[in-house]
Amino acid sequence: MGDVVWLRRDLRRTDLPILGRAAERGPVTVAFIVDPALWDTSSSPRLRWLATTLLGLRETYEGRLTLRTGDPRVEIPRLADEVGASAVHISEETEPEGSARDRDVETGLGDVRLVRTGSPYAVTPGRVRTGSGRPYQRFTAFANAWREHGWRAPSTEPADLVLGEDRSDDTTWQIVTDVAAKHTPEQPPAGEQAALERWHAFLDHHLNTYDARRDRPDLDATSGLSPYLKLGVVHPRTLLADVAGRSGKGAERFVTELAWREFYADVLHHNPKSLWDDLRPELSAMAYDDEPDLVEAWRQGRTGVPLVDAGMRQLLATGWMHNRVRMVTASFLIKHLHTRWQVGAQHFLDHLIDADLASNQHGWQWVAGTGTDAAPYYRVFNPVLQGERFDPDATYIRRWVPELASLDTAQAQRPWTVASAARNGYPEPIVDLDAERRDALARHQAAHSSPALE
Repeated sequence: MGDVVWLRRDLRRTDLPILGRAAERGPVTVAFIVDPALWDTSSSPRLRWLATTLLGLRETYEGRLTLRTGDPRVEIPRLADEVGASAVHISEETEPEGSARDRDVETGLGDVRLVRTGSPYAVTPGRVRTGSGRPYQRFTAFANAWREHGWRAPSTEPADLVLGEDRSDDTTWQIVTDVAAKHTPEQPPAGEQAALERWHAFLDHHLNTYDARRDRPDLDATSGLSPYLKLGVVHPRTLLADVAGRSGKGAERFVTELAWREFYADVLHHNPKSLWDDLRPELSAMAYDDEPDLVEAWRQGRTGVPLVDAGMRQLLATGWMHNRVRMVTASFLIKHLHTRWQVGAQHFLDHLIDADLASNQHGWQWVAGTGTDAAPYYRVFNPVLQGERFDPDATYIRRWVPELASLDTAQAQRPWTVASAARNGYPEPIVDLDAERRDALARHQAAHSSPALE
């Protein structure tokens, strides 16, 4: 007899409250279900990141991690029945599909309870509200209330925790091991220990300068924790506890970035349709183009605009992209190629190893001007000026666009100014940036002049 801990976005052992709840009834069977519906639609970098994380998690749980392939609606009730569990313990899921899946599992469990404790966030979405009980619409007000609300201290593992036996099926671990063996350049080391080592190195060497250097893709100046946060290898509550008491703009900015993650989760919780629909309808009449060849050039990093192409190639190769470059590449797709934000959001979800659903979708809407941000659609990033400002020596560009490696800095930022032979086959820009910016602003004006669609 003993309960089941079902891991999803909490692939760790440290600061995991559900372990303590489950341990009250004896040996704990810790399980992760590989859902083919997700496995079959993920890119190679995403699959390898999950696979290597699961291998690390197996070691963390002393080889006693049950891994099975199948629909959790079937596999979790089956596992609970095998071990005679009275309860299955989970971290609460507030994303629309995950929440619906959990309700289905709860029904399938019958008399076995599904116990929700904690969530992937410092404050579970839905708990921070205005004085009148409504959700916050703007980030600054939410962030202030979120800080005032506060969060629990990290949890400790019970001293009497006993892990149940590994009940994995015969083939899943082999599949995971094979995927983990595939080469993906420059992915971070997986596992809880690696995440904590990365975190403490950031605290010691980069936190103080984070505010000033965080927008530089040519520098290793960010925490690099987003892939670990995505899978819950480390919890934001742990990070906030370690930052508490530290002063300075770097620490303040880092907490603000965590608040953005929590804000977008809260927005999605209250507005589940915003997963794929515009949160704000003001631009529902916006005219968009359908140019598959241009979109494909964007996907492959062949637009002829160096910073955009560097980011898109980094994404395809590693499953990650610097946040400043994410904004620039998103703006280029929406504003210069006049493509709906959903097209880019799906591409990012397919490839990013840190693709947090709420942050991804609402980050794209921030760029599109259809989300929570008060600044409207007429914000258009100039990708050339962004490159010159945030990659001043073209180090990032040369790294990911090797055709430009032999050019000097000014030429690498504006390669159309040199002969084709010197660019080693790198293409001309697929659009005129200035002309398409003017077109985007005209479309914005026309959309605002039209009545919003119901």
